[in-house]
Amino acid sequence: MLTIGQLASYAGVTIRAVRHYHHIGLLPEPERDASGYRTYDAAAVVRLIRIRTLADAGVPLARVRELLDADPETFADATAHIDQQLRAQIRALQEHRRRIALLGSGDSLALPKDVVDYLDRLRATGASEAVIEPERDAWILMAARWPEAIPALMAEKTAQLANPRVVQLYRLIGRIAEDWQEEELLRETADLMSELLEEAAAGGELDRQDEQMPDAAFIRLMDSFADAAHPAVARLRELIAERGWTGWTRIEKRLP
Repeated sequence: MLTIGQLASYAGVTIRAVRHYHHIGLLPEPERDASGYRTYDAAAVVRLIRIRTLADAGVPLARVRELLDADPETFADATAHIDQQLRAQIRALQEHRRRIALLGSGDSLALPKDVVDYLDRLRATGASEAVIEPERDAWILMAARWPEAIPALMAEKTAQLANPRVVQLYRLIGRIAEDWQEEELLRETADLMSELLEEAAAGGELDRQDEQMPDAAFIRLMDSFADAAHPAVARLRELIAERGWTGWTRIEKRLP
Protein backbone atom coordinates (compact mmCIF):
# COMPACT_ATOMS: atom_id res chain seq x y z
CA MET A 1 0.00 0.00 0.00
CA LEU A 2 1.23 3.47 -0.85
CA THR A 3 1.38 6.82 0.88
CA ILE A 4 0.12 9.88 -0.94
CA GLY A 5 3.73 10.88 -1.64
CA GLN A 6 4.52 7.50 -3.20
CA LEU A 7 1.31 7.58 -5.23
CA ALA A 8 2.17 11.01 -6.61
CA SER A 9 5.73 9.94 -7.40
CA TYR A 10 4.71 6.77 -9.23
CA ALA A 11 2.09 8.62 -11.30
CA GLY A 12 4.37 11.57 -12.09
CA VAL A 13 2.28 14.28 -10.44
CA THR A 14 2.54 16.45 -7.34
CA ILE A 15 0.91 15.76 -3.99
CA ARG A 16 -1.00 19.01 -4.50
CA ALA A 17 -2.42 17.64 -7.76
CA VAL A 18 -3.53 14.44 -6.02
CA ARG A 19 -5.36 16.46 -3.38
CA HIS A 20 -6.96 18.60 -6.08
CA TYR A 21 -8.19 15.48 -7.89
CA HIS A 22 -9.63 14.28 -4.60
CA HIS A 23 -11.36 17.61 -4.13
CA ILE A 24 -13.04 17.65 -7.55
CA GLY A 25 -13.97 13.97 -7.36
CA LEU A 26 -11.72 12.56 -10.09
CA LEU A 27 -9.74 10.33 -7.73
CA PRO A 28 -11.59 8.59 -4.90
CA GLU A 29 -10.16 9.41 -1.51
CA PRO A 30 -9.48 6.23 0.51
CA GLU A 31 -10.53 5.81 4.11
CA ARG A 32 -7.89 6.26 6.79
CA ASP A 33 -6.31 3.13 8.22
CA ALA A 34 -6.05 2.30 11.90
CA SER A 35 -3.04 4.57 12.21
CA GLY A 36 -4.96 7.49 10.75
CA TYR A 37 -3.19 7.50 7.37
CA ARG A 38 -4.69 7.23 3.93
CA THR A 39 -3.08 4.56 1.77
CA TYR A 40 -3.47 3.80 -1.92
CA ASP A 41 -3.37 0.67 -4.01
CA ALA A 42 -2.21 -0.07 -7.56
CA ALA A 43 -5.63 0.77 -9.00
CA ALA A 44 -5.26 4.33 -7.68
CA VAL A 45 -1.91 4.62 -9.46
CA VAL A 46 -3.44 3.43 -12.73
CA ARG A 47 -6.37 5.84 -12.44
CA LEU A 48 -4.09 8.73 -11.55
CA ILE A 49 -1.84 8.01 -14.52
CA ARG A 50 -4.89 8.00 -16.80
CA ILE A 51 -6.04 11.32 -15.31
CA ARG A 52 -2.59 12.82 -15.82
CA THR A 53 -2.38 11.52 -19.40
CA LEU A 54 -5.74 12.99 -20.35
CA ALA A 55 -4.94 16.32 -18.67
CA ASP A 56 -1.55 16.51 -20.39
CA ALA A 57 -3.29 15.87 -23.72
CA GLY A 58 -5.36 19.02 -23.21
CA VAL A 59 -8.58 17.41 -22.02
CA PRO A 60 -10.38 19.81 -19.66
CA LEU A 61 -10.62 18.39 -16.16
CA ALA A 62 -14.39 18.85 -16.35
CA ARG A 63 -14.44 16.18 -19.06
CA VAL A 64 -11.79 13.81 -17.70
CA ARG A 65 -14.29 11.90 -15.54
CA GLU A 66 -16.48 11.31 -18.61
CA LEU A 67 -13.57 9.81 -20.53
CA LEU A 68 -12.25 7.73 -17.66
CA ASP A 69 -15.48 5.75 -17.51
CA ALA A 70 -16.43 5.84 -21.21
CA ASP A 71 -16.86 2.87 -23.53
CA PRO A 72 -14.67 2.86 -26.67
CA GLU A 73 -17.30 4.47 -28.92
CA THR A 74 -18.12 7.24 -26.45
CA PHE A 75 -14.40 7.78 -25.83
CA ALA A 76 -13.74 8.19 -29.57
CA ASP A 77 -16.61 10.65 -30.00
CA ALA A 78 -15.56 12.68 -26.99
CA THR A 79 -11.90 12.90 -28.02
CA ALA A 80 -12.93 13.93 -31.56
CA HIS A 81 -14.98 16.77 -30.08
CA ILE A 82 -12.13 17.81 -27.81
CA ASP A 83 -9.81 17.76 -30.81
CA GLN A 84 -12.14 20.18 -32.62
CA GLN A 85 -12.09 22.49 -29.61
CA LEU A 86 -8.29 22.37 -29.46
CA ARG A 87 -8.08 23.16 -33.19
CA ALA A 88 -10.31 26.19 -32.63
CA GLN A 89 -8.07 27.33 -29.77
CA ILE A 90 -5.00 26.90 -31.97
CA ARG A 91 -6.61 29.00 -34.71
CA ALA A 92 -7.44 31.68 -32.15
CA LEU A 93 -3.85 31.69 -30.86
CA GLN A 94 -2.51 31.89 -34.40
CA GLU A 95 -4.76 34.90 -35.02
CA HIS A 96 -3.42 36.51 -31.84
CA ARG A 97 0.12 35.89 -33.09
CA ARG A 98 -0.76 37.40 -36.46
CA ARG A 99 -2.11 40.53 -34.80
CA ILE A 100 0.90 40.81 -32.50
CA ALA A 101 3.20 40.55 -35.53
CA LEU A 102 1.25 43.31 -37.28
CA LEU A 103 1.71 45.65 -34.35
CA GLY A 104 5.41 45.99 -35.03
CA SER A 105 5.64 49.11 -32.87
CA GLY A 106 3.66 51.11 -30.39
CA ASP A 107 2.10 53.11 -33.23
CA SER A 108 0.06 50.10 -34.33
CA LEU A 109 -1.45 49.54 -30.91
CA ALA A 110 -5.13 50.58 -31.02
CA LEU A 111 -4.68 52.48 -34.29
CA PRO A 112 -6.05 51.76 -37.77
CA LYS A 113 -3.58 51.31 -40.60
CA ASP A 114 -4.44 54.70 -42.12
CA VAL A 115 -3.17 56.46 -39.00
CA VAL A 116 -0.07 54.27 -38.74
CA ASP A 117 0.79 55.09 -42.37
CA TYR A 118 0.30 58.79 -41.70
CA LEU A 119 2.56 58.68 -38.63
CA ASP A 120 5.22 56.89 -40.68
CA ARG A 121 5.03 59.66 -43.28
CA LEU A 122 5.21 62.27 -40.55
CA ARG A 123 8.25 60.55 -39.08
CA ALA A 124 9.86 60.50 -42.53
CA THR A 125 9.67 64.33 -42.67
CA GLY A 126 12.04 64.47 -39.73
CA ALA A 127 9.43 65.06 -37.03
CA SER A 128 10.76 64.03 -33.64
CA GLU A 129 9.28 61.32 -31.47
CA ALA A 130 8.44 64.02 -28.92
CA VAL A 131 5.95 65.31 -31.51
CA ILE A 132 4.77 61.97 -32.84
CA GLU A 133 3.97 60.29 -29.50
CA PRO A 134 1.31 62.76 -28.29
CA GLU A 135 -0.13 62.98 -31.80
CA ARG A 136 -0.34 59.18 -31.91
CA ASP A 137 -2.20 59.07 -28.59
CA ALA A 138 -4.58 61.80 -29.76
CA TRP A 139 -5.38 59.76 -32.87
CA ILE A 140 -6.09 56.72 -30.69
CA LEU A 141 -8.85 58.76 -29.06
CA MET A 142 -10.11 60.12 -32.36
CA ALA A 143 -10.13 56.71 -34.06
CA ALA A 144 -12.08 55.19 -31.18
CA ARG A 145 -14.69 57.98 -31.26
CA TRP A 146 -15.05 58.53 -35.01
CA PRO A 147 -13.62 55.49 -36.84
CA GLU A 148 -15.68 56.22 -39.94
CA ALA A 149 -14.04 59.65 -40.31
CA ILE A 150 -10.45 58.41 -40.07
CA PRO A 151 -9.82 57.59 -43.78
CA ALA A 152 -10.83 61.09 -44.90
CA LEU A 153 -8.97 62.77 -42.05
CA MET A 154 -5.81 60.83 -42.77
CA ALA A 155 -6.01 61.59 -46.48
CA GLU A 156 -6.27 65.28 -45.57
CA LYS A 157 -3.43 65.12 -43.03
CA THR A 158 -1.17 63.22 -45.43
CA ALA A 159 -1.82 65.76 -48.19
CA GLN A 160 -0.85 68.56 -45.80
CA LEU A 161 2.61 67.04 -45.40
CA ALA A 162 3.33 68.06 -48.98
CA ASN A 163 3.28 71.66 -47.75
CA PRO A 164 6.80 72.62 -46.58
CA ARG A 165 5.33 75.04 -44.04
CA VAL A 166 3.36 72.23 -42.39
CA VAL A 167 6.59 70.25 -42.12
CA GLN A 168 8.27 73.34 -40.70
CA LEU A 169 5.49 73.64 -38.11
CA TYR A 170 6.14 70.10 -36.89
CA ARG A 171 9.85 70.86 -36.64
CA LEU A 172 9.14 73.97 -34.62
CA ILE A 173 6.89 71.97 -32.30
CA GLY A 174 9.72 69.46 -31.91
CA ARG A 175 12.03 72.27 -30.83
CA ILE A 176 9.40 73.53 -28.40
CA ALA A 177 9.23 70.07 -26.84
CA GLU A 178 12.91 70.50 -25.95
CA ASP A 179 12.75 74.15 -24.88
CA TRP A 180 9.16 75.21 -24.30
CA GLN A 181 10.00 78.39 -22.41
CA GLU A 182 11.66 80.07 -25.39
CA GLU A 183 9.13 82.86 -26.08
CA GLU A 184 10.52 83.82 -29.46
CA LEU A 185 10.19 80.22 -30.65
CA LEU A 186 6.63 80.03 -29.33
CA ARG A 187 5.68 83.23 -31.13
CA GLU A 188 7.26 82.04 -34.38
CA THR A 189 5.25 78.83 -34.09
CA ALA A 190 2.02 80.71 -33.35
CA ASP A 191 2.60 82.97 -36.38
CA LEU A 192 3.03 79.96 -38.64
CA MET A 193 -0.02 78.24 -37.15
CA SER A 194 -2.10 81.33 -37.78
CA GLU A 195 -0.95 81.54 -41.41
CA LEU A 196 -1.80 77.88 -41.99
CA LEU A 197 -5.19 78.33 -40.34
CA GLU A 198 -5.93 81.26 -42.63
CA GLU A 199 -5.18 79.03 -45.61
CA ALA A 200 -7.31 76.21 -44.20
CA ALA A 201 -10.20 78.61 -43.64
CA ALA A 202 -9.90 79.96 -47.18
CA GLY A 203 -9.91 76.43 -48.56
CA GLY A 204 -13.03 75.45 -46.61
CA GLU A 205 -11.23 72.90 -44.43
CA LEU A 206 -12.40 74.47 -41.18
CA ASP A 207 -16.00 74.41 -42.38
CA ARG A 208 -15.90 70.61 -42.35
CA GLN A 209 -15.03 70.38 -38.65
CA ASP A 210 -18.65 70.18 -37.51
CA GLU A 211 -19.24 67.27 -39.84
CA GLN A 212 -16.03 65.48 -38.91
CA MET A 213 -16.18 66.17 -35.15
CA PRO A 214 -19.79 66.75 -34.07
CA ASP A 215 -19.39 65.87 -30.37
CA ALA A 216 -18.67 69.03 -28.34
CA ALA A 217 -18.02 67.07 -25.13
CA PHE A 218 -15.43 64.95 -26.89
CA ILE A 219 -13.76 68.06 -28.32
CA ARG A 220 -13.40 69.36 -24.75
CA LEU A 221 -11.87 66.02 -23.79
CA MET A 222 -9.36 66.28 -26.64
CA ASP A 223 -8.50 69.84 -25.65
CA SER A 224 -7.85 68.77 -22.07
CA PHE A 225 -5.69 65.91 -23.36
CA ALA A 226 -3.62 68.39 -25.38
CA ASP A 227 -3.27 70.74 -22.41
CA ALA A 228 -2.00 67.87 -20.27
CA ALA A 229 0.38 66.59 -22.96
CA HIS A 230 2.83 69.51 -22.71
CA PRO A 231 2.98 72.82 -20.80
CA ALA A 232 3.67 74.72 -24.04
CA VAL A 233 0.14 74.04 -25.32
CA ALA A 234 -1.42 76.52 -22.93
CA ARG A 235 0.94 79.28 -24.08
CA LEU A 236 0.41 78.45 -27.75
CA ARG A 237 -3.34 78.63 -27.22
CA GLU A 238 -2.92 82.10 -25.75
CA LEU A 239 -0.74 83.18 -28.66
CA ILE A 240 -3.08 81.96 -31.40
CA ALA A 241 -5.96 83.57 -29.52
CA GLU A 242 -4.05 86.87 -29.79
CA ARG A 243 -3.96 86.22 -33.53
CA GLY A 244 -7.73 85.80 -33.73
CA TRP A 245 -8.35 82.07 -33.25
CA THR A 246 -10.28 80.13 -30.63
CA GLY A 247 -10.10 76.46 -29.71
CA TRP A 248 -7.48 73.82 -30.25
CA THR A 249 -8.85 70.50 -31.45
CA ARG A 250 -11.58 72.40 -33.26
CA ILE A 251 -10.31 75.84 -34.26
CA GLU A 252 -12.45 78.76 -35.40
CA LYS A 253 -11.83 82.34 -36.42
CA ARG A 254 -12.84 84.52 -33.51
CA LEU A 255 -15.55 87.01 -34.33
CA PRO A 256 -14.46 90.65 -34.08
